[in-house]
Amino acid sequence: MQALDLYSHIAVTPGVVGGKAHIVGHRISVRDVVIWHEHMGRSVDEISCDYDLELAEIYAALAYYFDNRQDIDRSIAESDAFDATLHQSGQVVSDSKSADVRSK
Repeated sequence: MQALDLYSHIAVTPGVVGGKAHIVGHRISVRDVVIWHEHMGRSVDEISCDYDLELAEIYAALAYYFDNRQDIDRSIAESDAFDATLHQSGQVVSDSKSADVRSK
């Protein structure tokens, strides 16, 4: 039996998705998958269908998250705090990805 590289579906590339961990061949970050699945309760099958991802890609993103949970949770919390600050000041969130993630 051949050993599999769990993270062959995940990359961290400067200039792609802000240098954050993302699914190879897509501009979908691990953070996006975490928000959809863990925070919004979307199933792996729903995410797969809606974003044309393989199940292995989604499970790899979730595995990466659980191995790096503290850093990714901190990134989500910082982004949420920034969005809240903008909303309180009456400014519009310009990050369309952030708005899309929260609207689903």
